[in-house]
Amino acid sequence: MEFLNTDFLKSEEIKLVVSRLAGENPERNWVPAYHFQVCNLRGEIMGTCDLRIGYTEGLYYGGHIGYQVMEEYRGHHYAAKACELLFSLARKHGMRYLYITCNPDNLASRKTCESLKGEFLGIVELPEDNDMRITLGESHKCIFKFEL
Repeated sequence: MEFLNTDFLKSEEIKLVVSRLAGENPERNWVPAYHFQVCNLRGEIMGTCDLRIGYTEGLYYGGHIGYQVMEEYRGHHYAAKACELLFSLARKHGMRYLYITCNPDNLASRKTCESLKGEFLGIVELPEDNDMRITLGESHKCIFKFEL
């Protein structure tokens, strides 16, 4: 997979600035990923997000997109706005759908997925060998699917 130019990932409020590009890691069954800083148009960092390119069983549980907004910038829908930009990048890679997952008690993330019109597939139990279960002690994930 070839990483694309991401200069177009901006809106009237935010821009996504590449912080790291990660190649695939077949041993861990990881796909290539873009990592971004979510910035306002003045360049102040407000959070982070990432997009994983490809399809694996692990991405059903871990999701294609991850995001985090710093506390002082929450409440302005920056996570959803960043996801909308990431959807356009995923389309450029020929992806047809994405999963975004969150912990069942993460109401802010659930609201973000709902506002993006994701299809709620349910709350699922993580497999025993899942990295998030082993390293983070997590047991369940809410799964949302987004048709692109």
